Amino acid sequence: MTQHDRHSEAHRRARRDPSWARAARRGLALVALGALAASLTTAGGAATAGEGATRAKPPDRIISLSPTATEMLFAIGAGHQVVAVDDDSDYPPSAPRTSLSGLEPNIEALARYDPDLVVVSYDPQGFVPSLRALGVPVLLEPAATDLAGTYSQIESLGRVTGHETAAGALVRRMRHQIAATVAAAPRFTTPPTYYFELEPDFYSVTSSTYVGQLFGLFGLRNIADTAQGATSGYPQLSDEYIVKSDPQFIFLADTVCCGQSARTVAARPGWRAVAAVRDGDVVGLNDDIASRWGPRVVVLARDIEAALWKIKRHRRA
Repeated sequence: MTQHDRHSEAHRRARRDPSWARAARRGLALVALGALAASLTTAGGAATAGEGATRAKPPDRIISLSPTATEMLFAIGAGHQVVAVDDDSDYPPSAPRTSLSGLEPNIEALARYDPDLVVVSYDPQGFVPSLRALGVPVLLEPAATDLAGTYSQIESLGRVTGHETAAGALVRRMRHQIAATVAAAPRFTTPPTYYFELEPDFYSVTSSTYVGQLFGLFGLRNIADTAQGATSGYPQLSDEYIVKSDPQFIFLADTVCCGQSARTVAARPGWRAVAAVRDGDVVGLNDDIASRWGPRVVVLARDIEAALWKIKRHRRA
C-alpha cells in the first residue's frame, strides 16, 4: 500500500474521527449544528439540546462513536456512564475502547451494549433513523466550526448526562485558559505568515476554519487565505505556491499519521529556501490534538504559544 493510499479517505474512514479539518475537506455528510447547538434525536423525533436533552434520569449506558465526544464525556465526569467507545477513541487511556466504528457503524454491534444514549459526530445515511426505530436516543455533535461550538457541545453533553455543573465549569476554565494563553503569547512587529499542513499532499486550512481562527487569535497571517480554492476552507495548495509564499512559520499536523518533521520538510525540493525551513521555524504538532475540537484545544493553544516564544527568542539571539 502506498503512502497516498494509506492516508486516503477510505482508509481514514476506517481509523479516524471525522475531524473539523478532514471531515470538511473530504465532504463527509455531517449535519450542521443549528446555531452551534447539538441536536438530540430521540425515539419520538428530533429536539434541540436545550428543549429535549434534559432527562429525568441521566443515561448510564452511553456509547461514544466520536473521539472528541469521548474526551468531552470524561472531562465532565461522565466517564463512569460510558460502556463503550469507538476504535479511534484513544484518549483518555481509561476509555473502554472497542472495535466499534464511528464512521461505518454497525447497528447490531451497538445493540449488544444495550445503550440508552449514543453520541456520534457523523451520520451515515440511515444510521440515526435505524437507531430511532430501536428506541435509542442519539446525540449528534458534528465537527465544531469555532470555539463557541466546542463550548456548546460540552454544555449539551453536560445537560444530557446529568453533569451540567461540571460542564459549565469546564467551559469557563477553557475560556480562561485560552484567553490567558493568547494574552501571554509574544507579539511581532509585523504579523508573521504561516503555513498549516494537514497532510503531505499540501492540504491546508484558511482563517475561516476552526484551527485557522485559533491561530488568528495569536496574530498570525495565513498564506492559504489567498490560495485557489480558499473559499472551501480547506484548499490543496501547490508545492510552488507554498515556496513562493515563503511562510515564516510552518506548523505540521501530519507528524503521527504521515511521519512529517522539520527534516522531511527540508528534504522537499526547493523548500530549504523557505524562511521557516531556513530559520528552523518548522513546528510539529500532535495530529489528534490538532484535529479534535474538544477540551484539549487548550493544549493546542499552549503548543502554539510555546512555539511562538521559541521562535521569538531565537530571533533575538
